[in-house]
Amino acid sequence: MKHSILIVEDEEKISRLLEIELEMEGYQVKRCLDGLTASEAFHSAKWDLVLLDIMLPGMSGIELLRRIRAHDSVTPVILLTAKDSVEDKISGLDYGANDYITKPFQIEELLARVRASLRLRAAMPQLEPIEDEWLCAADLKINEKTREVIREDKAIELTPREYDLLVYLLKNKRQVLEREQILEAVWGFDYYGETNIVDVYIRYVRKKIDTGQLPELIQTVRGVGYVLKDTI
Repeated sequence: MKHSILIVEDEEKISRLLEIELEMEGYQVKRCLDGLTASEAFHSAKWDLVLLDIMLPGMSGIELLRRIRAHDSVTPVILLTAKDSVEDKISGLDYGANDYITKPFQIEELLARVRASLRLRAAMPQLEPIEDEWLCAADLKINEKTREVIREDKAIELTPREYDLLVYLLKNKRQVLEREQILEAVWGFDYYGETNIVDVYIRYVRKKIDTGQLPELIQTVRGVGYVLKDTI
């Protein structure tokens, strides 16, 4: 069965080029030139991957990504952006993008990233919600079906990427995890970005779950990586 890809790009020439190249690779493709049309298209069909430009008329790519992730945490999204600022990239990743590529780009590189994202999605069925089960460590618990995150009976709001990171740590509690292990599991083996992104997101998660006087569950193992403790 062919993989289906939704292209959201307002520059007609780029959009058409992507359509031609992806169809030549055997993918089923649909193009949208603005955010509002893309939102309707995304929710009206099942997609295996989304190529999403950040700068769009009608609705920005970041806002569209936020709406997608409010209902769908697993469909890979690759951002296309003309901006080369760290802020835009982190913002996109923070809202749940799987990867990004900066214009102008080589089509071979984009195709490689598409293949990598599709491989990762196929290899990670464990990210699908499971039937009303809680992952627990000390007084922290996560419901994978409802995506609830609770500590000391208080709800914690996480971004999609923070959530995936915490779930991975929780599923491997008491195990010392190297940064490379975490990067591969949460961002993907073929992630093209700053390697310190793991440290950045560990800090984000710590600020939310290890607040106030609460004992720190996520511990740093110097020279190695991180471990989530099971007891406090």
